[in-house]
Amino acid sequence: MNRRILAVLIAVLLAIGGAALVVIYAKNADARAIENQRPEKVYVAQKLVPAGTSLKDAERNELIAQTSVAAAALPAGALQEITPENNSLLALTDVQPGEFLMTARFGTTPVGTKAIQVPSGMLAVSVQLSDPARVGSFVTPGSRIAIYATVPTPQGAATSGGAAAQTTKTTVVLLSDVLVIGMGDTALAAPTKTTDTSQQQTAPSFLVTVAVTPEQAARLIHGISGDELYAALRGSDVKIDAGSQVDDMSIYQGAK
Repeated sequence: MNRRILAVLIAVLLAIGGAALVVIYAKNADARAIENQRPEKVYVAQKLVPAGTSLKDAERNELIAQTSVAAAALPAGALQEITPENNSLLALTDVQPGEFLMTARFGTTPVGTKAIQVPSGMLAVSVQLSDPARVGSFVTPGSRIAIYATVPTPQGAATSGGAAAQTTKTTVVLLSDVLVIGMGDTALAAPTKTTDTSQQQTAPSFLVTVAVTPEQAARLIHGISGDELYAALRGSDVKIDAGSQVDDMSIYQGAK
């Protein structure tokens, strides 16, 4: 009789122990599942991030965005935060839309045979602009800008006495919307202009490289050859009248 009771007790204890192990396993499995589903922050390219673009500029120009993925789906080495310590790192190669940003893809110097990516069917043209004319340091790869040209405009004809016609200046919209794909952040040496009475030092200039169509390239290169160019950083909803212009005579007309 005692043996039967002992066997029953052992069976009961084994059943309880087995049930406890099942409960513990189930809890651990649930914990692992929850851990795998725990959201992790990660950055994804929303638009093309050209090689040479800093993390700070990519974020400011909305080329990248932060999103959340399950911990189990987080790629090893994915970029999870942008801080003052890493925001100046540059894309070593182009990052295509939809790609996760990987820390290994950013460094101090772009690599490869191409430092910029020219969109298909477009041409890359570099424009030399002063610091104010390029909107300070706010124009960066990925920005969209308008380019204005100021040209001398003769008014009337030369007089019978041989005096030259009066010349005024006219500012026109040369290109209303172009993509910046590269920046020369190092100032070019400023040429010295010498006059009979004094020496004048011009402001340093910088190279801004834009992607343009062949037709736009012809207009831009013609403007570079002799006009005074100025860039304006476009806002998201700005509308520019490509035919608008202003000169010395009309600049104050309709001023508000």
